[in-house]
Amino acid sequence: MFGLPVQASAHAGELDTIATLVHVLMAALFVGWGTFFAYTLVRYRAGRQPRANYTGARGRAAKWVEGGVVVAEVVLLAGFAIPAWMTRVRDVPPENAATVVRIVAEQFAWNAHYPGRDGRFGRTDAALIAPGNPLGLDRASPFAADDVVTINQVGLPIDRPVVVHLSAKDVIHSFGVPAMRVKQDAIPGVPAVVWFTPKVAGEFDIACSQLCGLGHYRMRGIVRVLSAPDFTAWLQSR
Repeated sequence: MFGLPVQASAHAGELDTIATLVHVLMAALFVGWGTFFAYTLVRYRAGRQPRANYTGARGRAAKWVEGGVVVAEVVLLAGFAIPAWMTRVRDVPPENAATVVRIVAEQFAWNAHYPGRDGRFGRTDAALIAPGNPLGLDRASPFAADDVVTINQVGLPIDRPVVVHLSAKDVIHSFGVPAMRVKQDAIPGVPAVVWFTPKVAGEFDIACSQLCGLGHYRMRGIVRVLSAPDFTAWLQSR
């Protein structure tokens, strides 16, 4: 879509269509109201209409225009926006058929936690958090030995659904990946789930879309979309 980032996820085109339709409606309203305003300035200028008329506009045109705007907004909501929203919150893929990753935001980094070959996350404990262990992963606990933790690097396989369990350690952050058309607040104590399917290989920026402190400007990560073999190799190298 013109002027927008690359459509790097399966649902990006659908969201871009909604955004385009909304902007078309807003442009039509802007042009229409601007034209009407200019017309009234000329038509009812003091030189031509020396005596004020407080009866207002007459005729059915205004009602038809208002009705048309209402219909257009209902169509956008009921026909496009609500179905797209329901798909994102209702049709979360099963985790056994997806790549599952925990992403924990903190000032000013993105911590990614992968479950490893066994597919199960090891135990984490806030008491174990340290500079070398930002998530407090207990390596002695069951299932933790093969877990992978990365900072500001999120590797994902192409053409496979991704389920992100999102949370935050300190303040409110916002997980934004413009190329994937993903944006979700990360709120301490309120876990959230985001899912999408990467369709384009490459590197894409993660930005914090919520002002989270003095270092907000440098809270940047990278999503690296790889082929399945390359993703496996990338994970093993960590």
